[in-house]
Amino acid sequence: MADHPRSETDARLARKGRTAGLVIAVSMVAWLGAQLIGGWLGLPARYAFLIDFAAIAALIWALVVTWQLWQARGGPRPPNGG
Repeated sequence: MADHPRSETDARLARKGRTAGLVIAVSMVAWLGAQLIGGWLGLPARYAFLIDFAAIAALIWALVVTWQLWQARGGPRPPNGG
């Protein structure tokens, strides 16, 4: 751990990044579980599409948040650190 205090902006961006990562992980686990349970129960295909669209919506949200984080940190940086 670093000894220096992080700025409020860095803490906010880190929180936002953790939230986006959690949404990605939870949506994928929930999607896989719902697909498995839906197949096991023999649910109609329309429910599978509903589950798919919910997962896609969560992933699009996470993509937008990740884009915002990338832009807030200054976009692409040169590979040599300069």
